[in-house]
Amino acid sequence: MIEETDVVDAVVERARAAQKAYEAMGTQELFDTACQAVAWSLMEPQRNREFAEFAVLETGLGNADDKVRKNHNKTLGLMRDIKGVKSFGHIGDDAALGLSTYLRPKGVVAAIVPSTNPLATPVNNTINALKTGNAIILAPSPKGVRPLLLLLEAIHAALAKVGLPADLVQIAPVPPSKPKTERLMQLADLVVVTGSQSNVRAGYSSGTPAIGVGAGNVVTIVDETADIAEAAAKIAASKTFDNATSCSSENAVVAVDAVYDKIVDALASQGGLCLDEKQTAHLESTHWHGGKLTNKLLAKDIDVVLAETGLDAVAPEGTRFLLAPQDQISRDQPMTGEKMARFLALYRASDFDDAMAKAIEIQTIQGAGHSLGLHSKDDSRARRLAMEARTCRVIVNQAHCFATGGFFNNGLPFSLSMGCGSWGGNSIDGNLNWEHFVNKVVIARTIKERRPELDDIFADYWEAYGQ
Repeated sequence: MIEETDVVDAVVERARAAQKAYEAMGTQELFDTACQAVAWSLMEPQRNREFAEFAVLETGLGNADDKVRKNHNKTLGLMRDIKGVKSFGHIGDDAALGLSTYLRPKGVVAAIVPSTNPLATPVNNTINALKTGNAIILAPSPKGVRPLLLLLEAIHAALAKVGLPADLVQIAPVPPSKPKTERLMQLADLVVVTGSQSNVRAGYSSGTPAIGVGAGNVVTIVDETADIAEAAAKIAASKTFDNATSCSSENAVVAVDAVYDKIVDALASQGGLCLDEKQTAHLESTHWHGGKLTNKLLAKDIDVVLAETGLDAVAPEGTRFLLAPQDQISRDQPMTGEKMARFLALYRASDFDDAMAKAIEIQTIQGAGHSLGLHSKDDSRARRLAMEARTCRVIVNQAHCFATGGFFNNGLPFSLSMGCGSWGGNSIDGNLNWEHFVNKVVIARTIKERRPELDDIFADYWEAYGQ
C-alpha cells in the first residue's frame, strides 16, 4: 500500500539530485543567472499583474494593486542586496590567523509559505536558495496552491532558458496535508517557515535545522516631538497596504497625551474613522469569535469591512481604515493582539515612559521580538526602546510595513520574513536573507603560538580583588 507521504520522498529525491548537479557545476555567475531568471518570472509587468489578480481571487486576501507593488519592490530590493555578493566557494583568507573561509549550500530547503504572500514570499525564498546553490521545495497553504502552480510554470520556463532543471524549484505534493508537510520537513536539510505559529513550532520540532519567524503585532508610538501630519500619513499608508496582510502592519498606535487629539485628527484626514464604544464592541465581535479571527474582515477591502460591520451607513466618503480606542491591555482583550485587517487599536499614554510601557505590555502578550514603530525627533527614545523593549527592530519615522522588511531608504535587508530572536521563540533575530542558506567551512592552519601570560588576563582583576 502506497503511503500518502511516499510522494514527498520522491519529490525530495528529485530535488536532491538536482541540487547535487547544480552545486557540482556551480559558479557564482550561474547562481546569479538563476536568481535573475526567477526574479523576472514574477517581476515582468504583465505576469506580475496577472499573478497578483489571480492570487487575490484565489485567497480572498489583500488587493491586486498593492500585491503588484509588493511583488516588484520586494524582489527588486532583494536582487539589489545580492548583486555582486559572493555566496559560494572561497570567500577569503586571513593570513595572520591561518584561516581560509568557504561557503557551501545547505542542500534541499523546505519553505513553508503563507496565503497572505503566495507570490512574493516563495520567490524571495527561492532566490535566496538558488543564490547559494540549494534546491528548494515550496509548501503553500491550501489557498495558495493554484497561485504557486501558476508561478512555478513561469519559473520552470525561465530556468529551462538558462539550462537548469525544473527539479531545482518544486512544489510539495498537492493537495497539501499535515502529514505531507511534516514528512517534507523531516527529509529536508533546512526548513524555513513563514506563517502561522503552529507551522513555526512544527518546523522547530521536525528534527531538521529550522528557521521560523515570530508573530507580528506591531505597536507604533507617537510622541510629542513627532511631525504629526507625516506620522499619520505613514501610519495610514502602512495600515491599508495590501489590506493589512503584512505582519509588519500597525496593529496599535500609542500616542502621548500632548498629541493624542492631534494624531486622531490627522489620522482622520488620512481616512481613519474613529469609532465610539458601541461601534468598537461590534467590530470586535465581528472580527473575533471565541477569541479567534474570523474570515469576515480578514485582509478585506474597506467597503467589505464597512458593510460587514454596518458602518457603511455612517462612514464618511474616503474612509480607508478604522480606529478603535482602547483603555485596557489584556490577553482576554482581542484588540490587544494582531488584527490583519483594516483597523488598529488606539491608546492614550500620559508621556513617553507610559507609552513605552504600554507598547511593551502589548508585545509581551503577542508580538515580542518582532518590531516597534516610533514617530519622534528624539533619537534617544529609539535608543531606549532598543535597550528596554523586547524587540529586534525599532522603525523610526517610517511607514512600518514597508520599512521592517527592508526598503530603498533604509539599511535593512529586503525580506518578507523577520526573525524575532529568543523573545519571539526564533533561531534568528534579523531579516531572513541569503546568509541563512549557507554552511560556512573554515580551513585552519598552524600559526605562531599566541599564548598569553596570566598577568595579561588577570592583572587588573587581581589588583582590584586580589588572588
